[in-house]
Amino acid sequence: MKKQILLIVTLLVCLVHFAISQPPRGPFVISPKVNPDKTVTFSYLAPNATTVLLGGGQFGAVDVPMTKNTEGVWSVTFGPIKPDIYPYSFKVDGVTVMDPANVAFFPNERFKGSLVEIPSDVPAIYALKNVPHGTVSYDYYPSVEGSTGTLVVYTPPGYTKDKSKKYPVYYLISGTTDTEETFWKVGKTNLILDNMISEGIAKPMIVVMPYGNPMAKIAEQTGKDKPADVMSRDGEDALRRMKMFEIDLIRHIIPFTEKNYRTIANRDNRAIGGFSRGGGQTLRTAFNNVDKFAYVCSYASYISPAEMDKSFTNITANPAKTNKDFKLLFSGIGREDFLYKGTLEWENYLKEKKINFKSYVTDGGHTWMNVKKYMNETLPILFK
Repeated sequence: MKKQILLIVTLLVCLVHFAISQPPRGPFVISPKVNPDKTVTFSYLAPNATTVLLGGGQFGAVDVPMTKNTEGVWSVTFGPIKPDIYPYSFKVDGVTVMDPANVAFFPNERFKGSLVEIPSDVPAIYALKNVPHGTVSYDYYPSVEGSTGTLVVYTPPGYTKDKSKKYPVYYLISGTTDTEETFWKVGKTNLILDNMISEGIAKPMIVVMPYGNPMAKIAEQTGKDKPADVMSRDGEDALRRMKMFEIDLIRHIIPFTEKNYRTIANRDNRAIGGFSRGGGQTLRTAFNNVDKFAYVCSYASYISPAEMDKSFTNITANPAKTNKDFKLLFSGIGREDFLYKGTLEWENYLKEKKINFKSYVTDGGHTWMNVKKYMNETLPILFK
């Protein structure tokens, strides 16, 4: 009898502990819900919150009030929204949070937004289609100052089948505070290439997507705080960090890639590109290592004429040689981008120096919606 009582007590204690350890439950929340008219219903469970606002959306949503129902779910319907992929977030009693009902998120050092995709009537360039798909994998490599770096690597459809075939490589660097995941989770580089390769628009290629902030990796692995943001995009601190990335790419990432993947290891089969800070890293790395890259893609970035005159006379002193060296020098920018003016000044400088480049100006600002447009322009002309 005593054993039975002890068993019952034990079970009760376990049940109480199990109940306490479970997360709070409420009504099942579906969010975001894309409606047929391209409006989107966003919902957030917060029965004890005083205010919940929809914000962070690059589709025009700025602190849009949400309404709470009797179950404690706050909701708002916004739009219609132009088809694309957008970040968004909620502000709950003044605190910015992701959407817990949504598994898609924006990888970034400083913020974590959720993502909503508004499908178009005609499948977009980044749509998931019934075509042969490449593979996205994660790699670790020996990086600067004894640290371990991280890469996301795309290999094209058929890479695992024909073990004798080698491929060109596009080194693609994400923007300020973004991570190595951003180009494929937000930019959808893998799906864009899958679709282009299947249609014969782009050549099959390997895409190596590094983390553009090796100082942060060093700090993380040595128990230190992450470095603060730079005060000036082309100041001494920013240039020092860019040089560290350049060293990492040239001395560590490229050798690692060429050792572990079937690459065509020459400059005519290497491209480098990047967005924002990654674009600045792209230009400086390419201009300092002309022997390494034949294709250079700057997405919303530039180098000031003053820095060009100081540091890159090797590019401007002999324009005929530069124009022969670079099969593509691409500059993409949005008219509403805060870097628009600087980019135009840089492009005008290149014109004066008789340096050939391809300019692409689109609507919109400093966004990943525009990055996909830049990739749509450049991927078809790489390695051709």
